[in-house]
Amino acid sequence: MNQLSQSHELCYPKTGDFMVDGKYLFEIGGKGKGFTQIKDIPDSYLAVDDTEIGRGARIPLWLFGMLY
Repeated sequence: MNQLSQSHELCYPKTGDFMVDGKYLFEIGGKGKGFTQIKDIPDSYLAVDDTEIGRGARIPLWLFGMLY
């Protein structure tokens, strides 16, 4: 969230952990985190720890550090 807040508008939605520019919803979790909380929400993504390679809407958390 820290990296994205420099160039984007962020808010805390009712579902998920944070929303970027009123469109992209992110849920943060560990390696085993699933899509249960955000499964029916368009433009939603998981940012997960303890994983090196992402797939689909599952993004490794460390990649957000590259936005710095």
